[in-house]
Amino acid sequence: MRMIELTKESKKNLLEDLLKRSPNNYGEYEDTVADIVKQVKEEGDKALFAFTSKFDRCDLNKDTVTVTRAEIDEAYEKLDKEFVKVMKRSAANIRAFHEKQLRNSWIDTKADGSILGQRITALEKAGVYVPGGKAAYPSSVLMNIIPAKVAGVEKIIMTTPPDSEGKINPGTLVAADIAGADVIYKAGGAQAVAAMAFGTESIPKVDKITGPGNIFVALAKKAVYGYVSIDSIAGPSEILVLADETANPRFVAADLLSQAEHDELASAILITTSSKLAKEVSEQTAQFAKELSRSDIINKSLENYGYILVTSSMEEAIEAANEIASEHLEILTQNPYETMTKIKNAGAVFLGEYSSEPLGDYFAGPNHVLPTNGTARFFSPLNVDDFLKKTSIISYSRDALLKVHEDIELFARNEGLTAHENSIKVRFDGK
Repeated sequence: MRMIELTKESKKNLLEDLLKRSPNNYGEYEDTVADIVKQVKEEGDKALFAFTSKFDRCDLNKDTVTVTRAEIDEAYEKLDKEFVKVMKRSAANIRAFHEKQLRNSWIDTKADGSILGQRITALEKAGVYVPGGKAAYPSSVLMNIIPAKVAGVEKIIMTTPPDSEGKINPGTLVAADIAGADVIYKAGGAQAVAAMAFGTESIPKVDKITGPGNIFVALAKKAVYGYVSIDSIAGPSEILVLADETANPRFVAADLLSQAEHDELASAILITTSSKLAKEVSEQTAQFAKELSRSDIINKSLENYGYILVTSSMEEAIEAANEIASEHLEILTQNPYETMTKIKNAGAVFLGEYSSEPLGDYFAGPNHVLPTNGTARFFSPLNVDDFLKKTSIISYSRDALLKVHEDIELFARNEGLTAHENSIKVRFDGK
């Protein structure tokens, strides 16, 4: 990992380097994705099955594209029974956390007869995209489906790419069943996103699409945004560890590598006030990397986006952390709770040496679908609100409108909208 003294210039270079990983910088793939989306929109199943044959080497039709109950039952048989129990315990934690996010509709009435309120209703249909192949993550299935279920979405569908034999990863199927998916379809890539956005003969159009995926999936979500809602256009995973001299270097190194192993574009950053810790962490990451199964990916990730930044004060370290606005932020300082109060921008914050990032990925309950590439400055983790709509309610009596009609008419006149003014005025002709 590169060890750098944190200065204004080094921080600027780091931020520019990290932004290169954004899906917004992969314009060379946009035409390909746009063509896939256009074909699926226009040709429906015909294009969907053609792309599935081309990219997944799997021939499907309207009779085989839907995962059957028998296939789900078979998936349960293939999985370790203890792993199934763990997934159920994780699902219970995720459900309990997200149930606390539910809000109620409300109505506010006044004596003059005016009524204002907000009605909260769930989306009718939600679509969850789940990667397949080597990137099969049952945890992401739970994290995407359960908030929608808690919100009360009427129908939750899931798409995930099949292998060449038309099979789906067993862990993915079992997680979807535990979480409560209504229907699962064998479809992947940009073509699956387009199918959910516009609907085909086999796959229904949804109101919102969530879930992770490769660059083609990310760009497809970007392309269909507006026809449907999406969660975000997520970039590669990232972790930032904020530490002082009290931190355990083995713990810090292990946590940095937990994200570096995701892919070669993942970023792992340590910001510390301790030169001694920085050196020890650098040595320990090199040692761990030799022992871990995904060492090739880890080494490439650290080479590309692995940084150890040494600062002269914790205030400088916190300022840098807020500017980076990392997806995952671990605070390993003498008083992590005090440090946390100064953090403004992070997707998820992990406090103390026994709250490592994988706890959030798999089990604690808060959602692990988090804003990346600095978007934690203005985006939130996936949550129940993402699957709810808020409708404003307005009802005025004649007496209530009489008190304010001249104000509204004046506002409309000043905007040059005389029909707006007239809509109010006609109600009080002759008082």
